[in-house]
Amino acid sequence: MKNLEGFINEQLSSIGDAPDLLLQHLHALQLYYSHVPQEAIRLLSERLNTPPVQINAVLDFYSFLHRTARGEYDIRFSDNITDRMLGNQVLFKGLCKKLGVKPDVPRADGKVTVGLTSCTGICDQGPAALVNGIVVSNLTEKRVHKMVGRIEAGIPVSEWPRSLFVVKDNIRRKDKLLSDDIINGSAIGALAATGGEVMLQRLENSGLRGRGGAGFGTGIKWRLCRDADADEHYVVCNADEGEPGTFKDRVLLNSYADYLFEGMTVAAGIVGSKKGLLYLRGEYLYLREALENTLHDRRKAGLLGKKILGHKGFDFDIEIHMGAGAYICGEESALIESLEGKRGIPRNRPPYPVTSGYKNKPTALNNVETFVAAAKIAVFGADWYHSVGTKESSGTKLLSISGDCARPGIYEYPFGVSIRQILVDCAASDTQAVQVSGAAGATLPPQEFYRKIAFEDVPSGGSFMIFNQQRDLLKMVLNFARFFTHESCGFCTPCRVGGRLMNDLVEKVMVGYATRYDLKEMKRIGLVMKKTAHCGLGSTAPNPVLDTLAKFPGIYSRRLHNTSHTPAFDMSKALDVSRLLTGREDEGAYLELTDEQ
Repeated sequence: MKNLEGFINEQLSSIGDAPDLLLQHLHALQLYYSHVPQEAIRLLSERLNTPPVQINAVLDFYSFLHRTARGEYDIRFSDNITDRMLGNQVLFKGLCKKLGVKPDVPRADGKVTVGLTSCTGICDQGPAALVNGIVVSNLTEKRVHKMVGRIEAGIPVSEWPRSLFVVKDNIRRKDKLLSDDIINGSAIGALAATGGEVMLQRLENSGLRGRGGAGFGTGIKWRLCRDADADEHYVVCNADEGEPGTFKDRVLLNSYADYLFEGMTVAAGIVGSKKGLLYLRGEYLYLREALENTLHDRRKAGLLGKKILGHKGFDFDIEIHMGAGAYICGEESALIESLEGKRGIPRNRPPYPVTSGYKNKPTALNNVETFVAAAKIAVFGADWYHSVGTKESSGTKLLSISGDCARPGIYEYPFGVSIRQILVDCAASDTQAVQVSGAAGATLPPQEFYRKIAFEDVPSGGSFMIFNQQRDLLKMVLNFARFFTHESCGFCTPCRVGGRLMNDLVEKVMVGYATRYDLKEMKRIGLVMKKTAHCGLGSTAPNPVLDTLAKFPGIYSRRLHNTSHTPAFDMSKALDVSRLLTGREDEGAYLELTDEQ
């Protein structure tokens, strides 16, 4: 292993020494040393001209960065509700027992650490785990046993059988986006032939809206970015697919990367950008090498770099920046903060990224699916795209389907497809509930299965988790409550404190100690969070609790300790001693508590 100063010097040469690259340096250190050594903080402070207190703040913010070495084998079990439904807890505890470790505590010999992490984007092939950042899917007791043998024998992960690390695309249904292929460079050529204004009109006429969930018009966003007066403009792709149950971007990054980069390049030509950035979630580290190879091939083909396709002045290139385990960085302004090497704290808006984004410059920021769609619209036109869908939601949507169904995987549908039709297609039966758009989305009961996936009805970022009648939905709610508590950035009180209180109350219901008063308190806290949280992620965190309280009240009522509030402390009785000492027996010496108190 290289000495620390030599390693940092090498990284400075390859990554760069700008202060905004801090997170990339910390990520590299974590990968190489299995932690960030204390001495590295001093060295980076000097080289990047960044105060140690700022480096420490960033280091402590991201869950994939550590101060203590995790060993030669750093194992993180995915702990989304779908992994739990597939038995991940039994496998996790079995692995810990076989290796003789406690969760998240490095073994005494410093060889291995085993812990839990949030959804890893392998919900269709779970249970899953990350071993030194590489995915092991379809875990079984047999596979876990073989992992233990290789760890104890000291076999490097790079020498483990490749069959352990197979992740399939698992595409079950294709439509326009996944079926109609384009030739590399054709979207860029279409832009060069028509000009930026015509291409913007084409995007606007297509009705393409952002596929991250918010649904803002893509053409409008790029027009606002283009028209913002600045000496630099940027294009950023949000590949921080952190919403539990979502894995569509994993497939696009794996098998449709050329279309993604083509779409980013079209955006660059329209808004006048020289530089693009792909923010790749830490859980998708194993995809990075192939993505870098695709970028390399595109540079060789004249599709990136100077004078793209021979057009003078059309200079644009793309860098990949790694995330390090922070759900909040899926929020666009938090992602920009992370790109700048800071903690991923959402910014106050306005101003919006289109005018003041990366490095406070106009930034066109969209997710993977949006850029892929834009590339194809550039080639096939607006009519091709809005020939399917609904009036307000044109085109198609990729859904990541997991949970209680016979055919989990990726499904592409025209907007307007009903929940019921999706359940039929993926062979789900006896369905109790569907969770659409991840933990922060909507919980739908059978009486709402007539509803449609569309911005005007049930919007979705892509997650679609299914729960049959045998599932305890409160376990889903508790899993999501713990997730939001862990992933809160901590900036605002409603999310930081409200999330913790909500988690504690759900746990109280789960163990049978809650009362009707607690259910009222959950509603009150949830409404406060929705109205006052700093960002959209904080305001949607109480959704699973509020939705299930309204639509599945039985999962709470059958566990209540009693139907009224039972104080944990008898104030009136506690005052007996004071009354005795003061000789008070008048009416004013006694408390009269109402049911509400």
